[in-house]
Amino acid sequence: MKKYSVLLSIFWSFALFAQQGGGMWIPTELNESEMKDMGMHISAKEIFNPKSASIKDAIAHFGGGCTSEVISPQGLLLTNHHCGYRQIQSHSTVEHNYLEEGYWAQDFENELPNPGLTATFIVDIKDVTAKILNGVSPDHTEQQRNDRIKDNIDIISANTVKESYQDVMVRPFYKGNKYYLFITETFKDVRLVGAPPSSIGKFGSDTDNWMWPRHTGDFSVFRIYADKNNRPAAYSKDNVPYTPKHYLPVNVGGIEEGDFTFVFGFPGMTDEYLPAAALEQLTQKLNPAKIKIRENALGIIDKYMKDDEKIKIQYASKYASVANYWKKWIGESQGLERSGAIEQRKAYEEEFMKRVKERCMVERSKECAIYPQLIPTLNNLYKEIEPYNYASDYFNEAIYRNAESFRIALTINNLIDKQNDADFPGYYKRVQGYLEGLYKNFNPSVDKEVALRLWEMYQEDMPAEFRPNDVHITEADLNNSIILNQLFTDVNQTMQNPKQFLALAQQDALAQKIGKVKDTYQTQVSNKKSSIQDQIDNQLRTYMQAQLEMMKDKKFFPDANSTLRVTYGKVKGYEPKDGVYYDYKTTLKGVQEKYKPGDYEFDVPQKLLDLYQDQDYGTYAQDGELPVNFIATNHTTGGNSGSPALDADGNLIGLNFDRVWEGTMSDYHYDPEISRNIMVDARYILFIIDKYADAQRLIKEMKLVDGKKQK
Repeated sequence: MKKYSVLLSIFWSFALFAQQGGGMWIPTELNESEMKDMGMHISAKEIFNPKSASIKDAIAHFGGGCTSEVISPQGLLLTNHHCGYRQIQSHSTVEHNYLEEGYWAQDFENELPNPGLTATFIVDIKDVTAKILNGVSPDHTEQQRNDRIKDNIDIISANTVKESYQDVMVRPFYKGNKYYLFITETFKDVRLVGAPPSSIGKFGSDTDNWMWPRHTGDFSVFRIYADKNNRPAAYSKDNVPYTPKHYLPVNVGGIEEGDFTFVFGFPGMTDEYLPAAALEQLTQKLNPAKIKIRENALGIIDKYMKDDEKIKIQYASKYASVANYWKKWIGESQGLERSGAIEQRKAYEEEFMKRVKERCMVERSKECAIYPQLIPTLNNLYKEIEPYNYASDYFNEAIYRNAESFRIALTINNLIDKQNDADFPGYYKRVQGYLEGLYKNFNPSVDKEVALRLWEMYQEDMPAEFRPNDVHITEADLNNSIILNQLFTDVNQTMQNPKQFLALAQQDALAQKIGKVKDTYQTQVSNKKSSIQDQIDNQLRTYMQAQLEMMKDKKFFPDANSTLRVTYGKVKGYEPKDGVYYDYKTTLKGVQEKYKPGDYEFDVPQKLLDLYQDQDYGTYAQDGELPVNFIATNHTTGGNSGSPALDADGNLIGLNFDRVWEGTMSDYHYDPEISRNIMVDARYILFIIDKYADAQRLIKEMKLVDGKKQK
């Protein structure tokens, strides 16, 4: 058994250190030789060059949460349907439901403005590690360290040379061992140009979410507008379509299995270097609790949506948002278990400790007093923080995220707490705007049932020491809440006078009770959790530094943090379980096979059925079939939604929108055998715009190329 364990450890170490592809790389530090070995034709400079036009100039952070790309010389912007969902929904009414009907502007004048929607480009990236860590001492507490870093960031940001319409941000990498500065340009006039109906853009909806095979046309089209000088500007009727430094040609020649691909975007969050103890806690304690809460909330919302068309429109975006991570957490836990991630991480830690021991046998350094204790210390800290992490997740899921009545009460409590702050007037106005937006899609009956069920779960599952024993929230509290009732009637009128509104809020029973829940959480959970987390962060930062020193044969890419990254791989099918193999592509034939008339997930527009029946695919077919989706080994996560999938020459071949369920654990553990990103084939996007929507004016804007002829 011991010999077997050693061999297994060697095998896992080889798998971790030798794999090709994987990772989310800062575009200034690409492994160009590996990318070219895998099939890339262009240079790294063509991908990212701050001094001249490059592909990065076509990649925009969409709304701060997704990615988008410019695909025409007139600022036409492509992203996912689910990324543009809120905007499509905001323009929808019962009479003109663009979620059901789709929307296609016939000209520039009918392109719809979206207040608050932004598109941000990265102008330059600079390594500023030395300047940021100047004056930071190992003897500093976490607070002292953070204060010093913040001061340094403020100084560097203020002294960075940039244009008046540009911004600066500094972000940590490698657990705070490195820092990069980003110069950005943010455009604030982004208009809706077109979107297919949800029966195309969300085809498969919840059943197919995170699954393969997929048949979803998950795309929408926007346009960036700028002032007459082509610079960022707030919405104005005088603004003109943006002229980009670079836009992506669209490859209509298609892709084949084994083709090189890379994805360029803004991945949100990964944590690839956590110790095994953290992964065990995630899979055995935290994910099961969150899954259970959202499962209950979704069941209630779904019941109402099926019975009422108005509620279906109101809650469409909310339901999708709640369901997204519910299903992701399920697949994540199963994927970590199936891939042996925890066992591999333990084997890796053993190898790390072995190398530390060997090094410290021949030298006496300050690291040799620290590195041998890293894994044992982290194991103890994760054990200590586990009940607080559980309580924190339960509070966030049951009280804050999934019951809007409770979230409103929490928001009002914050108003009461901040009423004497100097910035209270501005904060009050922001809360007023937030509540006005929330109530646009709020249904008291739906949320009351959700809130009461989640409160029941909170009472059952939250440890007694983390909740107030004298608080009992009832149906009467929700029915009789002054805040909920009056705000629901008219937010602006109710909040017109801050002094009167705060007096009203302080009398509200629901607000008082939720205030006690919040206070108990903050004193018994939040403060203690933060203290332990500071210690963990300190140890993880040192552990990351130690890994970079000790594990020279391993590729270390920085965790995602919503900054611009490149990930690369190959078009490839996969084997999710024994005896099952999935092909790399799907076609319109699969849409027809899944078609269920009248079903909210699998209904198909009649025009699309007619196009399929007539095989009227225009120039977008391959071997007589119309491609819809495909998969590849690119390492993606949330935030990569809407990212362009590019071929070896930098042409657009698809639009990233999801991952396979078995590979959702790639936020913590990338496994090239089962980690696959899912993309809409560019030819399906063109087909829908051209043949389904008759929006040929948009096709004429684009540059279409045949990638096969370029090879």
